Amino acid sequence: MVSVGIDVSKDKHDCFIVSAEGEVLADVFTVPNNMDGFHCLLQRIRDCTAPQDKIKVGLEATGHYSYNLLGFLLDNGLTTCVLNPLRTNLYRKSLSLRKTKTDRVDARTIATMLLSDVGLKPYTSTAYHNEELKSLTRYRFDKVKERAKLKSSVSRLVCILFPELEKLVPTLHMVSIYALLEEFPSARKVAAAHLTRLKALLETASKGRYKRDMALEIRDTARNSIGSWMPAKSLELQHTIRLIRELDNEIAEIEGQIQAIMEELHSPITTIPGLGFRMAAMILAEVGDFSRFDSPDKLLAYAGMSPSTYQSGQLKNCYPHMEKRGSRYLRYALYNATKYVCHWDPTFTAYLAKKRAEGKHYNVAISHAAKKLVRLIFAMERSQKPYLPTS
Repeated sequence: MVSVGIDVSKDKHDCFIVSAEGEVLADVFTVPNNMDGFHCLLQRIRDCTAPQDKIKVGLEATGHYSYNLLGFLLDNGLTTCVLNPLRTNLYRKSLSLRKTKTDRVDARTIATMLLSDVGLKPYTSTAYHNEELKSLTRYRFDKVKERAKLKSSVSRLVCILFPELEKLVPTLHMVSIYALLEEFPSARKVAAAHLTRLKALLETASKGRYKRDMALEIRDTARNSIGSWMPAKSLELQHTIRLIRELDNEIAEIEGQIQAIMEELHSPITTIPGLGFRMAAMILAEVGDFSRFDSPDKLLAYAGMSPSTYQSGQLKNCYPHMEKRGSRYLRYALYNATKYVCHWDPTFTAYLAKKRAEGKHYNVAISHAAKKLVRLIFAMERSQKPYLPTS
C-alpha cells in the first residue's frame, strides 16, 4: 500500500507520498495547478511505486479547487478518496498538542490518515460525473433564494405605496398583479388610470380571471388609499418586478436542464408519491454514489440529520439535537421532500400522525419521517425497483 496525500489550493498542490510501513517515498513537494503540474505529480507517483503496489490518493473536499485534479486522477485509474476537512482537522489535532497547520503538514496528515482509516470509501467516477447535476441543483437553489428575497421586497414596497391592494387579491405575487404594479407602481398612479386601460391590462394578464369589476374595485380602493407618493419607491418596485421575471425565466431554463438529466438517470425514487423531480434531483446530486454508504444511517449522518450524542459518567443528554453537519442542500431537500411525501403517501401520512400523537413537535415528527424516507430511498436506489405502496 502506498498513500499519497494532497493538500489542494488555488494555485498549487502540496503532495506527500508514504508507504504502509511508514517509509517516506517522496517528502512534501509542490506542483502547480496546471496540466504540467498534474503530469509531474503522476510521474512522481509512478517513480515511487511498483506495478504491483496498491496506490491510494487522498485530498480534501475543497469545492471547485479540487474538481479538475480529481477528474485527472480518476481518468488515470488512481483510487482517490475525498476527505471531509472537519475530519482531517480533528485527526491532525489528535497527532500533536502543538497548534501547527501548514500546507505541508496537511499533506502529511492526509497521507497518514489514508493508511490508518480503512473505512474510507474511494470516490467513484459515478459521483464525479454527477457533479453536473449537483451544479445545476445548487444553482437553482441560489436563484430561488434570490427570487424569494425580491418577492419580500415587493411586499414591503406595496405596503408603502398601496397597502390596501394585498387585501383585494389572494397574493401579490401573481402575473396579473405584477403587470398592474409594473405599469402603475403606486396608489396615486392606479387612481389616475383610465378604467378601460386598467380592465384590459388585468383581463389580459390574468387570462380572463379579473375583468371590469375587479378593475373598478382596485381603482376605487386606490382613490381612498393611505399609500405614500414616493417616486423613488415606485421605481424600485418596477425594477424589482423586472428582476423577478428574469429570475423566473432563468429558473425555468435551469429546471429544463435538470429534468433532461433526470430522464436519462431513470431513478426509481421519482416514483415515490410527492417526491418531485426537483427534490429528487437535489437528493441524487448531493448523495452522488449510493454505494459509498454501507447503510441508511450513514447516509442520514452525511446529511447531518442524525441525532447528536453526549454521555459522560452519569450525565446523558435527554434532548439530543440534530447534528446539522454535512450537506445543507441534502438536508434541505430531504426535509422538504418529506413534507410532501407525508401529504401524498398514506403510509407516511399515518406515520407522521403516529409521531404527532406521541406528543412530538411537528418538526421533530417530520425528522422521524425523514429517517423513514432515507431508508426507503436507500433501498430503492440499491434495488433499482419502483415504489410499491403498501395496501
